[in-house]
Amino acid sequence: QVQFVESGGGLVQPGGSLRLSCAASGTIFSFYAMGWYRQGPGKQRELVAAITSGGTLNYADSVKGRFTISRDNAKNTVYLQMNSLKPADTAAYYCNAQLLPTAQAIPLFDWGQGTQVTVSS
Repeated sequence: QVQFVESGGGLVQPGGSLRLSCAASGTIFSFYAMGWYRQGPGKQRELVAAITSGGTLNYADSVKGRFTISRDNAKNTVYLQMNSLKPADTAAYYCNAQLLPTAQAIPLFDWGQGTQVTVSS
């Protein structure tokens, strides 16, 4: 079993930036693609960005050009740099492992507690 601890969320004004981190337990982190997901109020959880162990990237259309996903396999950590934030980005953000970096891929493990991002003036 792999466990995730997300951090870095907070309250930010529109146009601002945040950097989220997700630390994963276990030694098998580097074998999986990793995804950042978000769930806004009254909405289903959706994939925001994903990265394979080899560095292949995938982004939701709504965040392309604004968000950047990266990973450090030595630290078992995946990051999400979020720039030009909008109120529509307000959500709880989660990470998980998956076999493919696609929105159709099934998250493999239990969800962590997430980190809340609120974009508001």
